[in-house]
Amino acid sequence: VQLVESGGGLVQPGGSLRLSCVASGLIFSRYDMNWYRQAPEKEREWVARITSSGGWATYADSVKGRFTISRDNVKNTVYLEMNSLKPEDTAVYLCNVPERNYWGQGTQVTVSS
Repeated sequence: VQLVESGGGLVQPGGSLRLSCVASGLIFSRYDMNWYRQAPEKEREWVARITSSGGWATYADSVKGRFTISRDNVKNTVYLEMNSLKPEDTAVYLCNVPERNYWGQGTQVTVSS
């Protein structure tokens, strides 16, 4: 199984980014998916979860109303649309298959002026 994140980068406060996580080696449409993030010297933080069908999603309070998780089961991809970014959103963002504890390597997001 392989999870490959992309789409990170440097963005100014108030800006937007769209992260992607492409999965291979598993029947993607069978599994819920999570996004997590890890900032330097902080615990890994859960960000959002989406059900296998994409019909239901839930978010951490810290990102609710700003981030949107979605998925495309034809492309085996889960997305994280991030808007109104803040410096405290700076972290490595990782996708995760909770049922199997699979993790990607992450993509760096830096929010700074």
